[in-house]
Amino acid sequence: MMVVKVKVIPRAKKFRIEPFVQGLKVYLTKSPVKGQANKQLIEVIAQHYGVKKNKISIVKGQRQRDKILEIID
Repeated sequence: MMVVKVKVIPRAKKFRIEPFVQGLKVYLTKSPVKGQANKQLIEVIAQHYGVKKNKISIVKGQRQRDKILEIID
């Protein structure tokens, strides 16, 4: 199991991932309406770490920009 701190920037012009102070800063093109940004975040993190989407969960910050993700390998 791995815990990752993520800062999400929704509605960005283009998608990218950058290293951040204690985790990752993820720029997403989706808006936070109806959980679209969270869905895109999980897809992006799954691809970044090479795991399946169902192995990732948002532990803290479901409706905030600062999130804690749990990745089960």
